[in-house]
Amino acid sequence: MLWKGRRQSSNVEDRRGISGRTMAAGGGLGTVILVVLYLLLGGGKGDDLQNILPTIGESATENRQLTTAETEQGQFVSVILAETEDVWHSLFNDAGKTYREPKLVLFSGMTQSGCGTAQSAVGPFYCSGDETVYIDLDFLSDLQKRLGAQGDFAVAYIIAHEVGHHVQNLMGIMDQVQEQRAAGIDERESNNLSVRMELQADFLAGVWAYHAQRTKNLLEQGDVEEAINAAGAVGDDRIQRRTQGYVVPDSFNHGTSAQRTNWFLKGFKTGDPDQGDTFNTPNL
Repeated sequence: MLWKGRRQSSNVEDRRGISGRTMAAGGGLGTVILVVLYLLLGGGKGDDLQNILPTIGESATENRQLTTAETEQGQFVSVILAETEDVWHSLFNDAGKTYREPKLVLFSGMTQSGCGTAQSAVGPFYCSGDETVYIDLDFLSDLQKRLGAQGDFAVAYIIAHEVGHHVQNLMGIMDQVQEQRAAGIDERESNNLSVRMELQADFLAGVWAYHAQRTKNLLEQGDVEEAINAAGAVGDDRIQRRTQGYVVPDSFNHGTSAQRTNWFLKGFKTGDPDQGDTFNTPNL
């Protein structure tokens, strides 16, 4: 990606110099890994963090200086967030609306969020309570290696996906989904709504990539392939095969690998936010 020398967002808070040394989560490391694989890029459920890992304990912290590599990682994230700001400000303005920029917190181990205690075990997520994206880059890097979703644009796709959830929040889509859940729908229908929300966030990440390339010349050869690989790596079917050896379609809440890549590509090919209504199409 051609990111160096570009504007950095002022909305990034770097908490990596203050990191938790221990992580007390019920179920042990095996449970944590399963939760991580299952919830990666599940920003639409950020408000439920305390229900996902209810036995997180207090952790000692340590202060440290960031390494040169960590500092550059932070600069990269700040540039990508700035690029999403530019694109979504323009698209909202074209629609006669005002875009409110999200915050992004970088942390190590665990930190506090508007949705409760945030830790690496839930992967990157968006919290609508404080309109903030939370990411542990070190843990994300390890997870990418496990899933085979490497490359700088894979990270950019993840950030754009979480910002896509913020766009959904601003458009009232998250509230509509919560209202339907509160009406007493069954688990299968609730999972279906989650899938549609996640696929729309993938689509919105593709919309961002379209405009980032067309107006900002941000992408290099191979970047789109990195995003496609990342989207496919976190499909429900692939993750379930990896974690339990078989697939249960009724339990999907993110979408299959094919669905996630297809919706990202649709956004990347069209660049039109209006073509991403995943909630009213029978064919995902």
